[in-house]
Amino acid sequence: MLNDRKIRLMTKLALYEQKEGKEDIKMAKYFKTDYVRLQVLKTVISVTFGYALILLMIGLYHAEYIISKVVTFNFVRLGQYILGFYIIIMAIYITGAIIGYSLKYNNSRKYLSKYYKSLKRLSNIYREDITDDYLGGNK
Repeated sequence: MLNDRKIRLMTKLALYEQKEGKEDIKMAKYFKTDYVRLQVLKTVISVTFGYALILLMIGLYHAEYIISKVVTFNFVRLGQYILGFYIIIMAIYITGAIIGYSLKYNNSRKYLSKYYKSLKRLSNIYREDITDDYLGGNK
């Protein structure tokens, strides 16, 4: 005999596992600090790479001017501006990454808690079915 409660619960769990649960289950392998640090490291690498590409494009765009003023140009001052802007951008992105990924991890934990409770409920339903079958009870 089919158990409607069990079927509904299994369907709900399968949908969660296939959609939003995939990432939540992967996240569960990490402690919060480790997960946030990994994501911040990815952010730092991405921002640095993007910043370098933007600087390269700007440099190529203004290459003629830079070449014509190479002797009189104040490269130290330019380097200070570039480094200062990089530090400001990096601080903004790191702060955003820490806050964003901490919130994401916390929300993931809430959903996983509900998921594990549902798994426990499903396990109890299976246990009840086995006990009823063993004792000879029919529903």
